[in-house]
Amino acid sequence: MPDNALYQTLIDWTGDNAWIVQVFVVVFLVLLFNLVLRLALRRLQQKLQITSTPWDDAFVGALQRPLNLMVWIIGIAFAAEIAHAETGATIFTAVAPIRNVGVIICITWFLQRLIKQVQINIVKRSKSKEHPLDQTTVDAIGKLVRASVMITATLVALQTLGFSISGVLAFGGIGGIAIGFAAKDLLANFFGGLMIYLDRPFTVGDWVRSPDREIEGTVEYIGWRLTRIRSFDKRPIYVPNSIFSTIAVVNPSRMTNRRINETIGIRYVDIDKMQAIVGAVKAMLEAHPEIDAGKTLMVNFNSFSASSVDFFIYTFTHTTNWAYYHEVKQDILLKISDIIIGQGAEIAFPTSTLHVPDPVLLAGDPSTGVPMGADS
Repeated sequence: MPDNALYQTLIDWTGDNAWIVQVFVVVFLVLLFNLVLRLALRRLQQKLQITSTPWDDAFVGALQRPLNLMVWIIGIAFAAEIAHAETGATIFTAVAPIRNVGVIICITWFLQRLIKQVQINIVKRSKSKEHPLDQTTVDAIGKLVRASVMITATLVALQTLGFSISGVLAFGGIGGIAIGFAAKDLLANFFGGLMIYLDRPFTVGDWVRSPDREIEGTVEYIGWRLTRIRSFDKRPIYVPNSIFSTIAVVNPSRMTNRRINETIGIRYVDIDKMQAIVGAVKAMLEAHPEIDAGKTLMVNFNSFSASSVDFFIYTFTHTTNWAYYHEVKQDILLKISDIIIGQGAEIAFPTSTLHVPDPVLLAGDPSTGVPMGADS
């Protein structure tokens, strides 16, 4: 009998509080469905990664986390509506707009992840082609698309919450003037970044330097507010984008050739060999495989210096690689040294000649034989 009474009490409590059971069932089903969905999407992504098409696994990879969150939002909102229907509590009236905004957030999150993954895939695929896409341009387009998605999602969310979009836009126009004055530096950096993306004076990976500022290194990142440059001593340099509109920027990465411009002196006693040395050096440069004969190539007697007669070489290498350029330059200078030695001349170094007049004879010096008192 006590068992029957307990059973009857449980039945009565369940009948009076059936909505609690319904809420529990809904939450349990959401948890179960979310677990199954996560496992299914994970297995699907593993299979899609084997395929040659990179867009399907990018779509599934971007969908996983936002979809799981959306399932929880919809399930919890449904459970809250059950509780609202039973209790009539005022707080549950906010469930519908919160659910709608949550769904908008999930969709926006998915689109942001998808755009980023597509951007990464485009860069990876272009690197395998003969003419890869400019990574800076891809980054700029990706950022513009993501910004457009965020602005659209914000306006849709405000409209869902009952705000008038026209009123928000009107307020934004008035407030934009005040914000523009307060954040002029931020806007200057933004438009500076936009000009970098449009004009493309440099891209990620380029070596840049400025003669106006102590800026030199490799570009690592170009953002809307600042650009990160890694100096050659591996220190990061963070440059606001507005700076690039007021300084000159040199981009050595885009040079077509590297220049060799050297002056070499030989001794004055070897000046009769200058013509033969200059001709041999010029012939050597014209035949050198690493010298671009299509560019300016000059080897000429140049000047009479203090302790040497000088000739100069002015030419360009095929390579633009900084390390290999010095290997080529070393080979050319050694060949010039061999030519000078082969012509019987020597490379000059700073010297001084002291001219001593006839010796002065001192009276009374036994070595001179001049008697004391005699004129010297």
